[in-house]
Amino acid sequence: MQLFAPSRLALAAAFLLASPLVAQEAPVDPATATANAALEVAPIFDGHNDVPNQLRARVANQINAFDFEDTTHTGEAHPQGAVMQTDLARLRQGKVGAQFWSVYVPSNPDEPEAVQEVIEQIDVTKRLIARYPDALRFATTADQVERAMADGKVASLLGMEGGHSIGSSLGVLRQLHALGARYMTLTHNSNTPWADAGTDNPVHGGLSAFGMDVVREMNRLGMLVDLSHVSEATMMDALDVAKAPVIFSHSGARAVNGHPRNVPDSVLARLPENGGIVMVVALPGFLNEARRQWFAKRSAEEARLKALFQGQPETVTTTMAAWDKANPEPATTIKHMADHIDHIRKVAGVESIGIGGDFDGMPSGPVGFEDVRGYPLLFAELAKRGYSQAELEMIASRNALRVMRAAEAYAAQVASEPPIETLINPPAKPE
Repeated sequence: MQLFAPSRLALAAAFLLASPLVAQEAPVDPATATANAALEVAPIFDGHNDVPNQLRARVANQINAFDFEDTTHTGEAHPQGAVMQTDLARLRQGKVGAQFWSVYVPSNPDEPEAVQEVIEQIDVTKRLIARYPDALRFATTADQVERAMADGKVASLLGMEGGHSIGSSLGVLRQLHALGARYMTLTHNSNTPWADAGTDNPVHGGLSAFGMDVVREMNRLGMLVDLSHVSEATMMDALDVAKAPVIFSHSGARAVNGHPRNVPDSVLARLPENGGIVMVVALPGFLNEARRQWFAKRSAEEARLKALFQGQPETVTTTMAAWDKANPEPATTIKHMADHIDHIRKVAGVESIGIGGDFDGMPSGPVGFEDVRGYPLLFAELAKRGYSQAELEMIASRNALRVMRAAEAYAAQVASEPPIETLINPPAKPE
């Protein structure tokens, strides 16, 4: 008889401990650990996502049967098979804690139609938020954003993209603010009757007198002035007038990529005094200068072929396919996005940086950041470049929250001031 014989359980445990086949948890590299720690305490506060426009384009805002938990099936009903880049599952993977949903409508000279459409976009976005109370929570203040994030919800805010949405009326602006809109991009791709866009021929030389009153009234309301899409002159005029921090909800640095949608150094240099932030975009054409140059060459070649082969679209298509094969699109990666963040930190400081992906408003993000899951990889890249956890927290959400609080504080300070009543076309005085 053997005394103290080991039990079968003990022998099995000893075998498992000794076995080289037991999976060991892979060590996390220091940069990833720093990024994860930052996003755990300061989740991403993203400045721009175009899901509301996808709802209009794909399902005509009929969302009662729309599954936002998982949108990876949405390519089946899309003419080009494009899958949406955002859903609740992927927002969780991307560590997104707050999101400005863009209630965008296309630039439209019929301003009353634009006003109707933006109200419809506010409606569908609020309905989407209400359908998922376990995951999303409507927010209009910085405190509400922080509470939602602390409760594990994605704080959901509304941002209007394009000043045409107010129909050149400060009264409409006030009512859209009352419906919950907390920023407005002063233009989209085209000029408004009171502000020049960065991708249109200048008409006003920046902001008109009425446009300056739009900025003043937004400040009075506590509504963030968004300068993505506007011309450099409009940026400068807005900074001259603004009493609260401005934002660029989805832009890059023009010194890194020369696209007019990006922010020039002349404006970046003024941001510290204003307290505003550039929420860096993920759109490849705004990030990678080689990609921008490639696209210009491709567009020129396509225009040349259409001029040479008028009435022969098959020839143009075949010849362009050969050009594309011989001239592949330069790859855009997370490193390009990090380059923009580096430049803004160099010129304006880390306090001037945020994140504004523009997902579901572009064909794809960079390699490794094709949808909203990619934020942790971007922050790991920044950590590899020497950004501290405190700096990563600022970029992720603390800077955006500070800007919101500053806008709210200014609005509280001037709460006793009457609404601005300027008309864009004052009636002629009687003779």
